[in-house]
Amino acid sequence: MAANYFRRVGAVRPSHLMFTTGVGSLVDLPNFSVLVRGLDDWNYSGIPDWEPIAEPRLLAAVRKLGERDVKELRPAPWLDGADREPSGPAGRVGVPVMPFPGWLRCTACDELAPIDSKVFGFENSKARKPHEARFFHSNCGRKKTGRKPLAVGARFVLACTAGHLDDFPYPQFVHHGADCVSASHPRLRMDDRGGNLGANVEIKCLSCGLRRNMREVFGQRGAEKLPRCRGRRAHLGDFESVECKAELKLLVVGASNQWFAQTLSALAVPRTGASELQSKVEQHWQVLEQIAAPMMLPFARANVTALRDLEKWSDEEIWAAIERHRAGPKTDDDDDKGYPDLHTAEWEIFSAAQLPPPSDDFTLRRDPEGVPGRLKEHYADVIQVERLREVRALVGFTRLDAPDPTDPGLVTRARLARSKPTWVPASEVRGEGIFLRLPEDLLADWEERVSDSDPLLEHMGAYGRFRKNRYSGRIAGPFDPMRHWPGARYLALHTLSHLLIRTIALECGYSSASLSERIYAGDDNDPRRGILIYTAVPDAEGTLGGLVSLAEEEPLIRLTRRALADAYHCSSDPLCAERLPQEPADFLHGAACHVCLFVSETTCERGNRFLDRRFVVPIADPALALFPELP
Repeated sequence: MAANYFRRVGAVRPSHLMFTTGVGSLVDLPNFSVLVRGLDDWNYSGIPDWEPIAEPRLLAAVRKLGERDVKELRPAPWLDGADREPSGPAGRVGVPVMPFPGWLRCTACDELAPIDSKVFGFENSKARKPHEARFFHSNCGRKKTGRKPLAVGARFVLACTAGHLDDFPYPQFVHHGADCVSASHPRLRMDDRGGNLGANVEIKCLSCGLRRNMREVFGQRGAEKLPRCRGRRAHLGDFESVECKAELKLLVVGASNQWFAQTLSALAVPRTGASELQSKVEQHWQVLEQIAAPMMLPFARANVTALRDLEKWSDEEIWAAIERHRAGPKTDDDDDKGYPDLHTAEWEIFSAAQLPPPSDDFTLRRDPEGVPGRLKEHYADVIQVERLREVRALVGFTRLDAPDPTDPGLVTRARLARSKPTWVPASEVRGEGIFLRLPEDLLADWEERVSDSDPLLEHMGAYGRFRKNRYSGRIAGPFDPMRHWPGARYLALHTLSHLLIRTIALECGYSSASLSERIYAGDDNDPRRGILIYTAVPDAEGTLGGLVSLAEEEPLIRLTRRALADAYHCSSDPLCAERLPQEPADFLHGAACHVCLFVSETTCERGNRFLDRRFVVPIADPALALFPELP
């Protein structure tokens, strides 16, 4: 929703706010682009009965990541009824946005001017057709009759690694940093000449006649001609109080590196060994946290609808469970340099001999006969995840460099609000999945074989170069290039996960974009060695039972066999099979490409990094393969 016009200009799914169109990102609409504003401008007053998303484990992790004032995880502001009555109350509820870039170009005469000048107008008169909202040139000299010509955003912006985003200074650029000698507010024209050798866009001052081509500020030499960063936080409507020393980069609107989400996600799993009551207390902790004494329980249970789930337990039992939850493990003393650990609690549930009682949020089933005989050398356990709930929270974003999934301080995170936020945006999705645990002896023997191999050493060297090339230099303390190296075990598990995901997508009708993965990989002192492949999408495709059924004996044998067989060959071989990240390369994959292993970035938890077929099947040296033979 445009803040200045209070009318819808488009729509996105709630999950998009976590990955592609969150706070600080540019959203490309049919006729112009908008910037999602900060949390200070989000308004929930028009929604009478909204509730925060309950997930205590994720909320604690958000606080540990530096947002200690956060008390809630909130869904995006939304009110039902916008389709039926677009001009009614629901039509005025939404995520606030502002037009950006702040300069527009007329598509008829190429005049270039600020968006807030009197040169351009805005129309969004059809409430049921927000996609037709447009800017237009009010007094175009080339279009005398008919509809006024469309004005589009000037396609260049400035960004830095500190998260700042600014308009390109066209008047200063064309006048070489000086003022126009003919006018205080010179008229400009942007002439896009096309061509095959990069940008060929000329900016001309119509007042004094000076002209200059944008090619001068592209490339490494051109970066030296860019101005210093002004520290503009466009999504917050202000400027950084401290001088920004980061180097500015020139971007084209729509560039894939203009915004990267920094998110946390957690599955709504019960505590290890917790009773059904303890699970319910954790589920409704947002309400129960406010109860300060046991004498408040009878009134709360009688008046709070959500607490009807606890009606079969006494006040004494509920209060004891509340006290146990309140005195749970503290995270403040943990290592603050890394992300909060959200995987251990999930691994403990999946690897437990006794599965937790089923609930609306989390239901597991294990075949009493165990792993199928033909797969006993491949899997130690197979669990059907009939129900799961995943909650995702947006804690910040970065520009130019993507955040590292294991080291939050590797690049600078931009803030979501001007002051310390008391809440962060979140979304919850429900789905199903398959959990596969590999035998410990299989992985231990394999790790011993590959520990000193040249391919693994090449991967480790590339990891160090990757981190060093993305290290911002703004973090105090020594820099360890091998910090958070995931280990050889992760490469094997991650590659196997992608092989299975691609096979599921090919054979069973699920698109790979509707699947997600969670890799539980430990080391010599950590027994984790599992893969969770699950559907967690906000529509019916992920909840119809199709994925769970693939964990039955025959389908699982067929899928595993096909996934491993497909890994032997790639249509990009021998280039793909021989690829290794040798110095000075810093990419983090070996024998892997879009043909054989890569999946959509929302599916992969590490951005298609740490993948190599040679560590799973014998495409080169059989000693490197985790599975030298097909099942």
